[in-house]
Amino acid sequence: MAAPTTASSTESRQEELQRGFEQYRRELTGYCYRMLGSGFEAEDAVQETLVRAWRAIDGFEGRSALRSWLYRIATNVCVDMTRAPQRRARPMDLGPSSTADATLGPALPEHAWVQPIDDRKVLPDGDPADLVAERESIRLAFVSALQHLPAKQRAALILRDVLRWQASEVAELLETTTASVNSALQRARATLDSVQRDGGSTTAAVEPEQQELLARYVDAFESYDIAALVALLRDDVEFSMPPYDLWLHTPADVAGWLTGTGIGCKGSRLIATSANGGPAFASYRPAGPDAPEGVTHQPFALQVIEVRDGRISGWHNFLYPELFAAFGLPTELRQPT
Repeated sequence: MAAPTTASSTESRQEELQRGFEQYRRELTGYCYRMLGSGFEAEDAVQETLVRAWRAIDGFEGRSALRSWLYRIATNVCVDMTRAPQRRARPMDLGPSSTADATLGPALPEHAWVQPIDDRKVLPDGDPADLVAERESIRLAFVSALQHLPAKQRAALILRDVLRWQASEVAELLETTTASVNSALQRARATLDSVQRDGGSTTAAVEPEQQELLARYVDAFESYDIAALVALLRDDVEFSMPPYDLWLHTPADVAGWLTGTGIGCKGSRLIATSANGGPAFASYRPAGPDAPEGVTHQPFALQVIEVRDGRISGWHNFLYPELFAAFGLPTELRQPT
């Protein structure tokens, strides 16, 4: 009779651990995203973390908390994935802004860019007012700045300054001393101070008074009213279009681009979503002649919108249709039946 009891208790323990794994999936995804700068890579890292955890489950005796154990594995996975020499960046990090009549240039590979992530995959449930720090820590600019740090410094800063772990906990996870953690943290903070652009904090959560601004943005973009659209932009707006490194820095250049090279956006439709702690829109361009019958619009770009002082300060267009499925968005728009 001993064997069934042992088997039953083993099965019960495995079920308990499985629930624990799923309990931490979202926060692990947020951690890996900050480490790697890509939603797709973050999900791959979490999946690899859980696979490694299952393989090592017999060695987990509960001497440390399950959460700490999973974070240790996730950190090792992310360190392995960040050994490539090229770091992910934003167009604004690579060179000066261009003008509306500049040549678009070649598309750079996906791994060159910090990519957006769906808020639902990384932010905990709760009152948006209580999530301000969480939202700020997945902003594109902050995630891009993190990529300047060596992997271990990056982990130390995220764990201490974002997730609020104790220095002793971080030291145990990184298998080092508290003094080493504090030293790494000091160097990491100094590096971030030197590379972050001085644009002030964006307003991440979409508060009621911002709904009107976003509604006006949707109306202006869908009607392609360029004058109304640029009136919503700050004078120092950042307009980018990964996978291209060209970016624009004035409302006049944005207007020139939209009426010139970007004229293909005319007639587009937007669907609201959220990314990187703030509002975002899926932009669907009018379907081409080769589109299936009944399809009116096709995926073009995921727009991540940043707002500061009542105007749009960042308008980042990620020209990756594959993001639409990752965000749970329609992969085509069709005529009403």
